[in-house]
Amino acid sequence: MSSFGDLLGPQPVLLPELIDAEDAIAAGTDPVKVAADHPAASIAWATLAEAALDRSSGEADYDTVAAYAFARTGYHRGLDLLRRNGWKGFGPVPWSHEPNQGFLRSVGALARAAKTIGESEEYARCLDLLEDCDPRAAAELGLD
Repeated sequence: MSSFGDLLGPQPVLLPELIDAEDAIAAGTDPVKVAADHPAASIAWATLAEAALDRSSGEADYDTVAAYAFARTGYHRGLDLLRRNGWKGFGPVPWSHEPNQGFLRSVGALARAAKTIGESEEYARCLDLLEDCDPRAAAELGLD
């Protein structure tokens, strides 16, 4: 049985640790350097996106558009890694597994940036994806 309670559903995907990138982010290394050194690490892109959103005026400004681009990169790099680890486009990607959080944070940042620029369909798709991956993820990311 999967930890999400669905006997017939796929098992949760637990991404491998990307220790060098994760440790660099945790140590406060500039996320630009981490993204350049580890472009496949969603955690670096999520950190860049979240920082840009924090700088944003809350409107469609340069930082919001940069956040959208960073988040989309983290999202796509995360999809690549998920697929290489058996994800078929659906099924659990638990927030509780820390290596999954880079991907999930990228989706959350993409949702926030999309909402800010008025891309309501993308915002809804991101919320649906978070719900499908882990029903707790949106709340963990401050999205309700």
